[in-house]
Amino acid sequence: MNILFAMAQQGGGAGGNSNFLVSFLPFLLIIAVFYFLIIRPQTKKQKEHQKLLQALQKGDNVVTVGGIHGKIVGFKNDNKVLLVKVDDNVKLEIDRTAISAVNGKGEQKKQ
Repeated sequence: MNILFAMAQQGGGAGGNSNFLVSFLPFLLIIAVFYFLIIRPQTKKQKEHQKLLQALQKGDNVVTVGGIHGKIVGFKNDNKVLLVKVDDNVKLEIDRTAISAVNGKGEQKKQ
């Protein structure tokens, strides 16, 4: 029995490289599927969110990660902290990264 197993291993000779590729082909396909279905869309979504955060302006209606709706009335600390007006006489200081969505664009820049 051991002789047959040893002969089967030796018979691979020149075809050993193709057998190696064929055995790893499913793993390569799984990695490709993960990249195109999971990793690539996630990085694309992160880039879009970064663009959204960079484009925030005074007057934009925003929603925070915690669900607070308000309007941007100012900036602090080199534009890292936003002053968001939630209600009359109520302004909150919110970190720029805590913004999850922009509901409406604010003031248009005059040129």
